[in-house]
Amino acid sequence: MTTNLHLVKPLKRYLRQTWLYPAKVWIERHRPSGVRQHQKLLTFYSQFLHPGDLCFDVGANVGNRTEIFVELGAKVICLEPQENCWKRLYQRFGDTKTVTIVETAIGDYEGFAELSICEDANTISTLSSKWKTSGRFSDSFEWTKTQSVPITTLDNLIERYGCPKFCKIDVEGFEVFVLRGLTQPIPFLSFEFNVELLHEVEACIQHLQTITQVEFNYSISESMELVFPSWVSANHLIDSLNHTKDKLLWGDIYAKLI
Repeated sequence: MTTNLHLVKPLKRYLRQTWLYPAKVWIERHRPSGVRQHQKLLTFYSQFLHPGDLCFDVGANVGNRTEIFVELGAKVICLEPQENCWKRLYQRFGDTKTVTIVETAIGDYEGFAELSICEDANTISTLSSKWKTSGRFSDSFEWTKTQSVPITTLDNLIERYGCPKFCKIDVEGFEVFVLRGLTQPIPFLSFEFNVELLHEVEACIQHLQTITQVEFNYSISESMELVFPSWVSANHLIDSLNHTKDKLLWGDIYAKLI
């Protein structure tokens, strides 16, 4: 039997937009492993957020982390520029009074930007040219279209909504530009890292140190566990990442702005 490969990708995109995809997510969530991971997420983020706290979810995608923040009782500002994603956010959280959905990207200026969209994996859509050329998905995925999206800064968001207790940043290689739009301390924030772009991590750390004193930690992939038993200096963090032997290491850096 032959497979019409040219039909596979459009079919996958279609399925993600029907009831079948949410059903798949529900099934995965309610498997024992899904229940355990969900509880790990709640336990992990509870060290940063308490009921009534304000949280920014930068790069919310379809709201998997937003769901956790809401369960912890936080007020969540969801930032997501991809149209197919923010439509899903409205479906999931449009009636949730503690969630505000803002259809914008975050960077270091106010205006508009060109978002490169990967239709086969919307989680790797990006504003970063380096992500498309030097990131781990550059050889296996294509960014098949662009979308002009509004862009603003963290400083502008704080002026509008107030300073969050915690800010999660997941923007596929654009993290340093998001942080350059911040000139004031947020108690806790996280940003994704990939080992092949460690120079971007160092740039993020350097910028945070211009704002205030900072201590760091990190987690690997979806472990939901901090690597260090206590917060460490920037040099300690960078040294640890530079000495990794895992060429596909990724995870999240956590910063405590003192």
